[in-house]
Amino acid sequence: MWFELRPYSSLLNPKWKKKEIGEWEGINKKGGEGYDSRPSSLRLFLERPPRQNTLLAAFALSRLRFFKGRDPLCMAVSLLSHDISDLCLGKPAIPSLPTSATVGDALSALKKNDEQCLGVWSCNHARETAAATGNNRGGEDCRCIGKVCMVDVIVYLCRDENLSDPIAALQAPLSLLLPELPGLVRHVEHNCSLLEALDLILDGAQNLVVPIQTRRKRQSSKTHHHSHANGREFCWITQEDIVRFLLNGIGLFSPVPALSVDSLGIVRPEVLAVGYHDPASSALESIALAHAHHTSVAVVAPDGATLIGEISPATLAASAEAAAPALLALSAGDLMSYIDCGGPPSHLIWAVKERLREQGLHGMLDLLGDLSSSSSSSLSSSSSEDESSPPTTVGSPKGPLRSMRSRMARRSEAIVCQKGSSLVAVMIQALAHRVNYVWVVDDACNLAGIVTFSDILRVFREQFQAYD
Repeated sequence: MWFELRPYSSLLNPKWKKKEIGEWEGINKKGGEGYDSRPSSLRLFLERPPRQNTLLAAFALSRLRFFKGRDPLCMAVSLLSHDISDLCLGKPAIPSLPTSATVGDALSALKKNDEQCLGVWSCNHARETAAATGNNRGGEDCRCIGKVCMVDVIVYLCRDENLSDPIAALQAPLSLLLPELPGLVRHVEHNCSLLEALDLILDGAQNLVVPIQTRRKRQSSKTHHHSHANGREFCWITQEDIVRFLLNGIGLFSPVPALSVDSLGIVRPEVLAVGYHDPASSALESIALAHAHHTSVAVVAPDGATLIGEISPATLAASAEAAAPALLALSAGDLMSYIDCGGPPSHLIWAVKERLREQGLHGMLDLLGDLSSSSSSSLSSSSSEDESSPPTTVGSPKGPLRSMRSRMARRSEAIVCQKGSSLVAVMIQALAHRVNYVWVVDDACNLAGIVTFSDILRVFREQFQAYD
């Protein structure tokens, strides 16, 4: 078995196709154990040729070669023998806040430490407090009861009851941001098996809290603590961690990784979407749902079919609380530009302020901070990047929409595949871009559906079923 590796962009740029295929065919045709000269049975359609894509693809190919010809039962037993602690190597401790914290405390901690999410714990995390009171309770007395992400804060600030005075809303207890649905965060022991962890994730757990052993001493801060009363630390295990781990043994599941996502039945036609010219505020509920399900909101052209970009929770989080006023004042298309390129353009900041004043939402202006003073430099750097960037990107629509999309920023660029893309190719794409999903489009860039890590993990769970 040999493989053809080429970027998805080669479909639009024949020069890339020739260069990439020739480069990788030279490697694959060297021969050796596990290779033959039959036609390619696995095609990896990757986005542009960044280093991380190349490394991940090369790694996946090496694992496929390693496992070829070996006893699948022995390999399955080897893989299933791993426990969850094997996935914790090198993982940082969970950044945490106590239940007594406020929404403002969470916002400050998320911005200061550049964290995606914080754990909310039902115990006191401060080492100083534990030392002063002589409290030496074990880590088992501390429970992570949920997590809070920047998107939770943004959606909270956009609630009707908080529009008039969002600054006062930041003084509310942090517990208001915790979802009512139980089981999203689950504690497990370090010796929990990989299969048990996979089942918990598929049952609805978004984060598994695993104790980790470390001798490194961490500095504590007033609002952000990693350790608990006895110095014990914990880390998150997510869908991404398990998918990345399974990629290490991808050859075990052959020929499934080479099958298309369409033939595996994991292309979901139901997607969250908003029109390019629709008010961004109309997508608030969809954004909350996308955050809950680790997906994103597609931004589609006026025809309702062509994928232009996306509004993802991670992209919104990069703009912190300043995303809330923009959500209330801009269209979905303008919001994409607002949250891109490292800073919103000055004309959009002006538009946000004017529309907020027209709506009488003067309190939301305070959330913009000093964006006006910093937008000029961001805008100039963005413009220079646009001039130097290629006119066509992954999934760029053909025709008049191309220029519209080239003006959009990099962070709203949707990661796409096609129905014929292989399972392993989609895994590599998602992992390379640190997302839990990949949009599925046809040749005309019409949105056909979405593939998520959740559905990918179900495919692997079915494969494990034979070895239970």
